Amino acid sequence: MNIQKMMKQAQEMQNKIASMQAKLEDEESEGSSGGGMVVVTMSGKGLVKKINIDPKIIDPTDKEMLEDLIVAALNDAKNKIDSAANDQMSKLTGSLGLPAGMKLPF
Repeated sequence: MNIQKMMKQAQEMQNKIASMQAKLEDEESEGSSGGGMVVVTMSGKGLVKKINIDPKIIDPTDKEMLEDLIVAALNDAKNKIDSAANDQMSKLTGSLGLPAGMKLPF
């Protein structure tokens, strides 16, 4: 394989990665806990956009439970974002003929 062809393929891969990252940043993910009593909306960049708390679970005497539910909902949303990014990267590396699980960029 000549060097020009390799450079062209590397540039195409870089463009595809940038496009995939931009697409993921525009998406939002919802995480929930407590059977949907706490719902967090997070951007693809991992920024919290919204938190919805069902008033029925607000108990001033049990602040720790609410805090735990918020943390769990945040983690759920972040895990969904990470999973979507991994799925997209797997599709990209597969389409390039790279081994599954290969981390990009190198």
